[in-house]
Amino acid sequence: KRIADICRQYDVLLICDEVATGFGRTGRMFACEHEHICPDILALAKGMTGGYLPLAATLTTDRIYDGFAFDYKEQKAFFHGHTYTGNPLCAAAALANIELFERNNVIGGMDVKIKYLAKKLKMFYNLPFVGDVRQKGLMVGIELVKDPHTKEAFPWEEKIGVNVCQYARTKGILLRPLGNVIVLMPPLSITEAEMDWMLNIVGEGIENIKS
Repeated sequence: KRIADICRQYDVLLICDEVATGFGRTGRMFACEHEHICPDILALAKGMTGGYLPLAATLTTDRIYDGFAFDYKEQKAFFHGHTYTGNPLCAAAALANIELFERNNVIGGMDVKIKYLAKKLKMFYNLPFVGDVRQKGLMVGIELVKDPHTKEAFPWEEKIGVNVCQYARTKGILLRPLGNVIVLMPPLSITEAEMDWMLNIVGEGIENIKS
């Protein structure tokens, strides 16, 4: 919010990257809504098609759009494009996904899921090697450390985060670490039973860590 205010004060364009956070991931349609801000440029992707096909979009304000909207004879345009821009198959997938999104009131059901996940995440504070648990909506980061009291990190070459994710894979869950932070980004359609299953397996993987 403060950054947005500074941008407005000095007439600097504000760009928000919502490739991962857009379309309900944080509990709102877009994460910037939590701060009640409207960026000049908004980058969207993953959630637009539900991840079924690759598609991205860049949204702008009228002020920016009008800077490229001229009569053809003036030869003023946004001279940029990609080979696969406007792929009709991907666009159709996005339209179908957004239709389901609205019909099933996905946003309306997020609050219950987010609160349930927050309650279940408390189990990780009782596990060894968990230094922090961060959550925003259905985005979770579980930070693994050698000493939870001093926050001493594991040597990166021990690949602790990778080992936990590989364990989860043997149980049917695909995860990825960012260093020694286990990232959980479950589908918005996840059920409470599926959350329990996912978290229990991640917990088992952490308990298997050798000090």
